[in-house]
Amino acid sequence: MRIIVLVLSIFFFASCNKTKEKVSKERILFIVSNQHTYGDTKLNSANHFGEIVSAYDVLIKEGYQVDFVSPKGGAIPLGYLNTSDSIQKHYLYDEHLMGKLKATQKPQDISPSNYKAVYYVGGGSAMFGVPEDKNIQKISMAIYNSNGIVSAICHGTAGIVNLKTDDGAYLYANREVNGFPDMFENKNAQYYQTFPFSIEETIKERGGKFLYSKKGWDNFYKIDGRLITGQDPTAAATVAKEIIKQLNTLRK
Repeated sequence: MRIIVLVLSIFFFASCNKTKEKVSKERILFIVSNQHTYGDTKLNSANHFGEIVSAYDVLIKEGYQVDFVSPKGGAIPLGYLNTSDSIQKHYLYDEHLMGKLKATQKPQDISPSNYKAVYYVGGGSAMFGVPEDKNIQKISMAIYNSNGIVSAICHGTAGIVNLKTDDGAYLYANREVNGFPDMFENKNAQYYQTFPFSIEETIKERGGKFLYSKKGWDNFYKIDGRLITGQDPTAAATVAKEIIKQLNTLRK
């Protein structure tokens, strides 16, 4: 599959279209990447805007607050834009969200105790910077160990491959998990050659049960305890809804 990326510069945003968030004490942390290219090439890479806003829209309408963290903090590249999608078009001009994406937080500025869940965003950029960031790993596991949720969408699953429990086991060992599968990658393409690893193969090699839909783009996702993963952008909103369901269950 050929991945076409359009990188959006976010040094500006409109102030005429601000989505109101309900007041809530509960917060979700979105994990994004600062990577602008595929590896050291000149090929543009980006965070998947649709995967951000589809989940964001669900969460804030249920009263959750959403923050963003990236390895370096600051502005991040956005791409895979579809302005014919009403949700994407709306948030492209949302002052509040675009302001957050312009000024993502650094890992050292995050207090894990403030969050109920993490959500790893996909897009080609997700393969770089995030998976190996030990501070982000510590944040995610601190939230998980406090009875929180770890979730990921599409290539965002790359971010969980190095997560380990206190006993040294991989978080996803012997558990059902998914993300963007190899069968939909173009392994001969230049973009894929820059990937530091295969999400699917790495998870399998480390004891995870990587499951996926061969049809694709059909809202496929897996839930295994407090680990929630979606295959591609079509599952982003569903992953967010499942986060909410899980948190509601955990409160009982």
